[in-house]
Amino acid sequence: MISTRETVRMALRALRRNTLRSTLTALGIIIGVAAVICMVTIGEGAKSRIRAQIEGAGTNVILVFSGSSRSGGMRGGMGSQPTLTWDDLRAIQTELPLVRAAAPVLRTMSSVISESSTWTTTIYGTMPEYFVIRNWAVDKGVGLTASDMAGSTKNAVIGRTVAVNLFGEGTDPLGQIVRIRNAPFTVIGVLSSKGQGGMGEDQDDGIFVPASAFQTRIQGGLTQFVRGPIYVSAMTSESIQPAREQIAGLLRERHRLAPDEDDDFSTTTMAEMTGVFTSATETLTNLLAAIALVSLVVGGIGVMNIMLVSVTERTREIGIRMAVGAQPGDIRAQFLIESLVLAAIGGAIGIVIGLGVAKFVAAAFGWSMLARTDIILMALGVSAAVGVVFGLYPAIKASRLDPITALRYE
Repeated sequence: MISTRETVRMALRALRRNTLRSTLTALGIIIGVAAVICMVTIGEGAKSRIRAQIEGAGTNVILVFSGSSRSGGMRGGMGSQPTLTWDDLRAIQTELPLVRAAAPVLRTMSSVISESSTWTTTIYGTMPEYFVIRNWAVDKGVGLTASDMAGSTKNAVIGRTVAVNLFGEGTDPLGQIVRIRNAPFTVIGVLSSKGQGGMGEDQDDGIFVPASAFQTRIQGGLTQFVRGPIYVSAMTSESIQPAREQIAGLLRERHRLAPDEDDDFSTTTMAEMTGVFTSATETLTNLLAAIALVSLVVGGIGVMNIMLVSVTERTREIGIRMAVGAQPGDIRAQFLIESLVLAAIGGAIGIVIGLGVAKFVAAAFGWSMLARTDIILMALGVSAAVGVVFGLYPAIKASRLDPITALRYE
């Protein structure tokens, strides 16, 4: 028996003799591994970013929406009919021990005019508690206060994107006047940057005014119903579900719903939203990775074909080795090592290329990338396994050659 070290040395020498063919053989493995690494790395980065963005929307947040409507046999979906009242909001704020804070979020799109520019953005009507729920600090100036709500003051807190587009980079917007639907509002604060949200929206592109002023100055007239979702923050992460149940019980009681009647409101949590988005992203990532794995199989078939050609070309060499004492196991080990080395080197190169492509794509499109060590090691292991599996048949064929026939081969 020839030593393993000698077998490895002979296999590497055989690969070096045919550098171009070895490179082309490994190309399928390289492309397959690179595609898998690129897809999975970008997919994991996307999941991580979505999770961070949604969780950044606030601490222990529960969203309460108006429910469905029924009219003349027709039924509408969530939010099709306002059912949450301002009294409901006050009850949630004051009567539930597991609720830390609650605030409405009224919104509309509108053009905003400053002395030097016009910018179309989202106008939000809310309360000071909203910024507590969202963990959103004021970077400059002050935030909205309870007195702003009580007096329906025309004060506004703006996001960084709005500040730049209305007043220019480097200009202090505090004390400036902006007109929203012909109503003048004074900028009293600029919020710290939140960046992109879970749905891809720019969270800094918005203006926040007191909900009372929003109703009278922008929405047009006071109404009984809260025309938007209610953001609620539970005391702790452990109390999210109990707080959600308390909210549901309170609203059912206030809306006088019978036990057999459906809720005329709905609730969800940021954790549920995170799960939906990450699940969708994970499904897409797995699909793309599965498609990329097909190229690994194609690469493995390429390895097998080239190794079969190599067996045919080196038939006489195999016969000579057997004639001087090499055993079938030595021949089989040599060809297996050759295919394994080809696949492993191809896998390593594919990992480097995949990470490089993922980094380039992420930088070009502003995406996130997250390289997981376990995925990289798994890709390398799969590529090595492909080399062994698809190199096994050529190795067995080479080891079963008859020495006499092999020596006569031309």
